[in-house]
Order: sequence, then C-alpha cells, then structure tokens
Amino acid sequence: MKKWILCAAVFSCTAAMAQNTNKEGSQYQFTTIKNLDAYDVQNQGSTGTCWSFSGLSFFESELLHNGKDKGLNLSEMFVVRKMYPLKAANYVRMHGKANFGEGGGFPDDLLCLRKYGLVPQNIYDGNRDKTYNHAEMESLLEGLVKTTGANTGVINPSWQKAFDGVINAYMGDAPEQFTFNGKSYTPQSFAKELGLNADDYVILTSFTHHPYYEQFVLEVPDNWNWEKVYNVPLNDMISIAENAVNTGYTVAWAADVSEKYFSFRDGLAVVPDKDWADMTSDERKKVFEIPGKEKEITPEVRQQAFDNFETQDDHGMHIVGLAKDQNGNKYFRVKNSWGTNNPGNGYFYASAPYFAYKTTNIMVNKKAIPADIAKKMGIK
Repeated sequence: MKKWILCAAVFSCTAAMAQNTNKEGSQYQFTTIKNLDAYDVQNQGSTGTCWSFSGLSFFESELLHNGKDKGLNLSEMFVVRKMYPLKAANYVRMHGKANFGEGGGFPDDLLCLRKYGLVPQNIYDGNRDKTYNHAEMESLLEGLVKTTGANTGVINPSWQKAFDGVINAYMGDAPEQFTFNGKSYTPQSFAKELGLNADDYVILTSFTHHPYYEQFVLEVPDNWNWEKVYNVPLNDMISIAENAVNTGYTVAWAADVSEKYFSFRDGLAVVPDKDWADMTSDERKKVFEIPGKEKEITPEVRQQAFDNFETQDDHGMHIVGLAKDQNGNKYFRVKNSWGTNNPGNGYFYASAPYFAYKTTNIMVNKKAIPADIAKKMGIK
C-alpha cells in the first residue's frame, strides 16, 4: 500500500462523534449504528506508509477497547524504520526480482509487533519536520539496493551498513531502550505491557482463485514477505467486518482508492450502478450529494477487478464505525491518514458495495470473527 496525499493539518482531536452527512449541502443522511473510539487523525504526509498509520491506529483502538492507555499515540515510523532493512535484504536475496519501496501491508505491522515491539510517538518520531517526506531518502535507498541486487559477483556485506547509515541520517536510529512515564522499557517489553499480542490478529480476504477457508500468499507487490492470509467467501468477509464493529472491535482495511467514485474531499466512497465513463458531469457531482442505486457486487465482479488490476492494494485505512443512510443502506465509517482537511475531519463513509468491491484485505482481532466462520477457518 503506497497511497499518499499531502494535507495541511497534521493532528486533530479524537473524532468520536460521527457527522450525520458526508459534506455540507449533501442530501445523504447517516444514522450511526455503531461508533468506536480511535485516537487522533494523523497525516502520513508525502510518504507511502499508510500501512503503518492504519495498522498502528488499529492497535491504538485495540488498547482503547481493552481500557488501557487511553490517548497513547504509537510511533508509525518505528515500524517503518524496522521494516526497511528487512525489505532491502529480501530484495537483494532475490537479485532485485522483488518489491522494494515505501509500501507495505498489515503483515509488516504484525511482524514488527512480534519481533521488535512498539514505542510511543514521543519517543521516536522518525525525524519528522512539519510533514513527513521520504522522497529523497527513498531515492537513495532504492539506488543502493538496486545496485547491490544487480551484482552478479560477490556482494560486499558492508552494503547493509551503508543502508542503515542512510536511514539513520534521515530518520534516526530506532531506540533499543527508553523511559516512558517514569519506567524503563525496551520496545518488546513496552508492547508486552500494553497487552498487544500479534497472535491475536488475523488477516483475511475473499478471492475465487484460491480455496475458501484456507490460507494463501496474497499476490500483491507490497506483500514482500509473502505472508499468508485467510480466504473466505465474500459474504463472510462482509459479515466479519460488520460483526467486528458491532461487537466493539475496529478493522484495519486495505483497499483500492483510485476510483473516481472514491472522494476523500467529499467524504464518501460508493459504487454507482452506472459506469463513471457514461455519466455526465452533473451526474458525477450528484454521486456525492444524492443517494443512488449502487452496483451489485458479486464474487465474480470482485475477482475480475482484481485480475485485471482495476483493484490494487494501494491504501491502508481504519474502519471505526457503521452507519446507514435514509434508505437503509449500510456504510462503514473510516479513519484516514491524510490529515483533517476534509468535511469529516479526516473521516469518510464507504458504502458496503464499495467495501465488497475494493477491499484487498482486512486485519481483525480473532475474537471479532463470528464463531461459525472462525470454525470453518480453523481458528480457535
């Protein structure tokens, strides 16, 4: 997931109260079904690190759900800093025939939690100035690993020291020990005290090119570590997400947001029944102002969009609520990481059809999965 946008605001207050429409002047009227706690909306700036912002926001809400450390802001850049060397080593071992870049996924968040732990934002902010921007650093790192990966002779192991030197120059070295609220921690002991356990979470999706209720390696470029996800029928994936929110658990959501009918500026993502290319400019405007008929999303429609690259794994977000419009249609309330410069102060509504169509994968607490579905997945 690499999607980024530069927004003016960096922080906002916790937005617990959902707005009843997507934007001023809109005829959409939303009634909250369930709204869950989340910490402040953040801004990933000019970086492709949405996967870390959404994953860490998800962990923060897990803490709020468990009644622990209310208001704790976890460091997204600690996770980014820890993943970069692993991605680089994988790229070199694959002779440059793998993905390297800012992008990643929820498996990265779980890997960091399991292997390295976590730290608070005020302990490590990755040398943020006013807004995160990794363009120059990324260019240098990419040039280094591409040169090393293309080497057909003996590789000088010092490349890794050079790699770490570049990251440290731009981001600073990640702490191995720190003091927080008067107590000394390592990142691992801090995560343990928070009660966050990577084994409590699963990543799942729904595609027809693999058997249901089994695991497979999700074929997206940013799954650089070839992590497996659970595959479930489309209706089950939707049921899991809805059940999670209804039972007090949030959902980390990876999806394609490149469609014209996704508009953070308008606070809404839907799937109009009429193709965008066939609409007039007035019809396109009304998509975000007047509730209309949406496309029926079947497993076949969803699969076709994934197979022809209309649906790609380009952005990570955080689902924190569920609502319905005046016609009874359901929407997820989504926390984004593009700052607060939109009508929802950093939040927007995504319709159930959009979720069904454009989701690439979700991460949930195992306890959020309905018992009958969990049994079929082999999850206890």
